[in-house]
Amino acid sequence: MLKDAVMEKFGLVPKTLLILGSGIGEFVNNLINVETISYKRLFSFEADQSIGHKGNLHLGYIEDIPVLVMEGRKHYYEDVSDSDMRQVIQTFARIGVGNLIVTNACGGMNEEFSPGDIMVIEDHINMSGRNPLVGKNSDDLGPRFPDMSEPYDLEFREIIDKIAYDNDIRLQHGIYVSYIGPSYETKAEIRVFRMLCGDAVGMSTVPEVIVARHADMRVLGLSVITNMSTGISKNKLSHEEVLEIGKLSVGKLSILITEFIKKIS
Repeated sequence: MLKDAVMEKFGLVPKTLLILGSGIGEFVNNLINVETISYKRLFSFEADQSIGHKGNLHLGYIEDIPVLVMEGRKHYYEDVSDSDMRQVIQTFARIGVGNLIVTNACGGMNEEFSPGDIMVIEDHINMSGRNPLVGKNSDDLGPRFPDMSEPYDLEFREIIDKIAYDNDIRLQHGIYVSYIGPSYETKAEIRVFRMLCGDAVGMSTVPEVIVARHADMRVLGLSVITNMSTGISKNKLSHEEVLEIGKLSVGKLSILITEFIKKIS
């Protein structure tokens, strides 16, 4: 179903898949000549629209470059299985997509960060207690024990740094900690994550990156710091704040992603 739709639209398989996190959905306005297909039709599941995830795949162009853009994702806190978490990324890998740009809205733990900052993910720490590769290995995609020494592609990180410099956009860099949620973290948990060298914390991204790297996809990770974490922020955390700050950061993120896609194409 997916490959048929992609080939009918483009006549080829685009190199790059982009996943949009909470509050970042307005990026799709940068696409031209777009066709939209619901996840329910493609993958037989729906995204949770109550958290700002529309649950649509957009097939469109950045200038003349074909791209695939997912507006929303599945999270482990939605009570999905490991095989469910593998499904989407592995489907794209099997049709030949080779690059993944993954974005998220997250909490800043590094006190040098501010809401609205964009962080290039250099590495991650999986504190969710889950791994989407548990179960029978997909030998056609990758090995039983995949290497994770460089989950976020070094060359991609260098490219995005140069784009940010050329466009006078300040980027942060750091380690993303994945927490299963859906409750926000306690003050004690944040202190522990900081002791482990974490800079930002969120409830997504890492499962997708693990599946992508298993299939030898190259990954760029960008986090929008939408709030400071428990114990750092003086305010109670809310998803409404996450969505609002995410929307305010779409302009900068759009420049970065658009120029990045042009560079790697």
